[in-house]
Amino acid sequence: MSAAPPRRNDSGRTPGKEDGRTARARSTRARILAAATELFTTNGYTSTSINAIAAEAGVGEQTVYYAFSTKRAILAAALDLAVAGDDEPVPTLERPWARDAIADPDPLGQLRRQVAGAGRIYSRAAPLLDVVRSAATADADLAEVWTTNVRQRLTVLRVFAEALARKTPLRDGLTSELAADVALTILSPETYNLLVHSRGWSQARWRGWAFDALVGLLTTLPRPDQSTCP
Repeated sequence: MSAAPPRRNDSGRTPGKEDGRTARARSTRARILAAATELFTTNGYTSTSINAIAAEAGVGEQTVYYAFSTKRAILAAALDLAVAGDDEPVPTLERPWARDAIADPDPLGQLRRQVAGAGRIYSRAAPLLDVVRSAATADADLAEVWTTNVRQRLTVLRVFAEALARKTPLRDGLTSELAADVALTILSPETYNLLVHSRGWSQARWRGWAFDALVGLLTTLPRPDQSTCP
């Protein structure tokens, strides 16, 4: 019987071995971030204190300060973890799902992969993104976190739009830059939260809607349900 293949995380990497001290520190950070995520999304950013995070994580307050220094740093790290799905330092465009979307020769296949990838991210990160967006209006530091997140999403979507334009004509008058803006709107956490969390849509329904919207707004391709089968 052959050995099972090494387990890979969302980054596509096989986790390496850690010494005991590193593993304990990583476990402590993970507990703090899990506790903070629960409190931020339940009670809000302003109402959540470092002391409350420490109590929820089962660690001392000084341990939290040693690991993250500030509450803003905790929220930023929790958001990074939720978006990535792991704590590996692998950019979005280098993750397997993004590489597969860009490499897919079928424009519809690319858009399906984009939507699926965004859906997986938002299933983890949408509540935290809503916390950041809401708190950004009254907190300059969080306004910077939100602006950075929007800029990062737009950077990724520009690459996707350029890849799409190489595979199929974009709609008349639509540049890759404008296509990225459209995708930024359709695949926004605000829209996801509204439809999935407020209106009760299923993940499958949101994916179907987002895919159909991107096909219709970005390309001249017939929507799949309008295609004539050979």
